Amino acid sequence: MTGMKLRYVLVGGGCALLHNAVMIGADHAGLHYAVSLVISYLLVVVVGYLLHVRFTFKGTRSAAGLVRYAIPMAANFPLTLAGMFLLCDLARVPVAVAAPVLTVLMFALNYVFSRWAILGSRGGR
Repeated sequence: MTGMKLRYVLVGGGCALLHNAVMIGADHAGLHYAVSLVISYLLVVVVGYLLHVRFTFKGTRSAAGLVRYAIPMAANFPLTLAGMFLLCDLARVPVAVAAPVLTVLMFALNYVFSRWAILGSRGGR
């Protein structure tokens, strides 16, 4: 595994843990998964962007980069919301199981989005 991919796995794994902690914790607090997902998105986008810029891709922080990162990460929102509906509401899977399952499914897609947002078209290191 290359250095950049290993760093992505570390940062992405940390963001995945943060996301699942928010989703599961908010569920235990009685919040609906849709509300939890909004809270998670806002928190994880900021933390993820800052860590990916500094550690994963070693890019330069910018408002444009944050927007480029936040927009495709927002694509996760309807996909995850639909997945939560299918798993939690229709299949009656608990949030504590559904959230990690969906996190694993989104991981590879997020790598592609993150790399594009931070590095743009200038390629890899």
